[in-house]
Amino acid sequence: MIPPFDFFEHRAACKRKQDDRASRIATLPKPYLYPLSPAEKDILNEPIDQLVQDVQSNKTTASNVLRAYSKVAVRAQEKTNCVTEVMVKEAQAWIDNGDINLKGPLAGLPVSLKDSIQVGGFDTSVGYSCNVGKPALKDGAIVRMLKDAGAVPFVKTQLPVTLLSFESFNDVWGRAMNPHNTKYSPGGSTGGEGAILAFGGSRIGIGSDVAGSVRAPAHFSGCYSLRCSTGRWPKLGVSTSMPGQEGIPSVFSPMARTLLDLSYFSRSFIQMQPWKYDPSVHPLAWRTDVENEYADRKKLKIGVMRTDQVVDPAPACVRALDLAVNAMKAQGHEVFDVVPPSPYEAMVIASNLLNADGTRTFRSYFRTGESDDAGAREFGRYMRLPRFVKWFYWAYVKYVKRDSIWAGLLEHWHEKSAYENWQWTVKRELYRAKFFEWWNSFGSFGDGLDFILTPPNATPAVPHNGMKDAAASCGYTFLFNLLDYTCGIVPVTHVDPSKDMLSPSVKISKMNGVARGAYKHYDAIKMAGLPVAVQVVGRRLEEEKVLACMKRLEDALDARGEKYELLPVPEN
Repeated sequence: MIPPFDFFEHRAACKRKQDDRASRIATLPKPYLYPLSPAEKDILNEPIDQLVQDVQSNKTTASNVLRAYSKVAVRAQEKTNCVTEVMVKEAQAWIDNGDINLKGPLAGLPVSLKDSIQVGGFDTSVGYSCNVGKPALKDGAIVRMLKDAGAVPFVKTQLPVTLLSFESFNDVWGRAMNPHNTKYSPGGSTGGEGAILAFGGSRIGIGSDVAGSVRAPAHFSGCYSLRCSTGRWPKLGVSTSMPGQEGIPSVFSPMARTLLDLSYFSRSFIQMQPWKYDPSVHPLAWRTDVENEYADRKKLKIGVMRTDQVVDPAPACVRALDLAVNAMKAQGHEVFDVVPPSPYEAMVIASNLLNADGTRTFRSYFRTGESDDAGAREFGRYMRLPRFVKWFYWAYVKYVKRDSIWAGLLEHWHEKSAYENWQWTVKRELYRAKFFEWWNSFGSFGDGLDFILTPPNATPAVPHNGMKDAAASCGYTFLFNLLDYTCGIVPVTHVDPSKDMLSPSVKISKMNGVARGAYKHYDAIKMAGLPVAVQVVGRRLEEEKVLACMKRLEDALDARGEKYELLPVPEN
């Protein structure tokens, strides 16, 4: 329908989807509405490998597992609004009809999916109302693989409209909330997964990451994630807000409530040979020898990147990093600070590549009156200003306010021609080569660092609508999207007002524009109890190594009595 009359279609579509979700929850079979039984509590707490064996051997059934997790998912939805499509009845039918291979390596494991992943018979709205009422004709590659491996997709989860935010809000489904504090975001763009996993309403989640979208939710909500390199996971059969964008490719990657779950799932999934489902996947088998090598290596060489040179981390994030550093030092590892090639340069290159279309593509899906993401709205507005207006504003920021950081981000912030876009791609490749040489410089024969430890973000979770100010503060994750490096998130601690208050000597007004936006909402008292994580960074296609090093880190923290405490699963 022609604008502005499509406003009424927009409102009707949003109401239809929310009513359908409520109806699907209200009409679940009666056993799903009862409190958790002792047997179901045991299922929730059972180690992942044993749970799979129990389903394979018929000691328990996939239906029992589905029911246990669906009960908690409903509770998670009530508190955090993390769920979009409710597929529980269909999941039971897939089990009953033999559509799921219950002898596979993931037999019976419930898996939640970011809303952008296509499941046959269900909409893939990506938070836009124009996508409502257009169900996928068949399962995408990820879902087909899951079913063949024995996993049970049972809900889809929240994301932000545009998919370019560390919040998760859209008109179609509403706003997702952090399970630790509902006044804060669970992260984005895979925020619904962060919320449901931290709450305990799912065992495994799958999301996508173009600037930190599976890492920010793990950091904000308190769970684990692995940002895979491109070519390691399938991407066919998904929807996006920016089809065709390849300057900084989005990658689909796993999330989990525990590190054991994340490692087991990643290993089993890649052992399913995803290149047989998607031609974009490298035929690279799971390298158990690499995983074992880094699990057993006596002494690791660990670089610590303490700042992205744009926004220094807030006290809570500094403390989490120090806990990780001290734990690894106590194990006898070689741990030292590093200063990589300018992460700021990487941020400038990445932001220009990601939005080379002038934000035209993701805006093309909006209907009249449809809400935009708070952060995307701000940089979209600037992108659409006349060039001469932007030039005057850039000059004001650079020469009057003397903020070279913010000015450098604004300088080339316009729609690119093909020629310009290619020049930025050259800059990306030159930066990757520079970073590669820098990494290798820390050893002989090019072995370099084993991994880097760094904060996942300058601050813990942002409050709702906080991305209006903090949208540009994504350098700790965005850097590694530009490099296409494998990264993992390990939750370490929680915000403690007695330890994490901002020093009175810190003057936010004196910071650059990016840092001011990030620090505007940092308040250790209001943030008390929010999770804080660290990021473990390997190089491209080093998923096995990164997971092994995440385990070394978690074990080191555990040895000091500092292992992260998960949010308890509600028992009633």
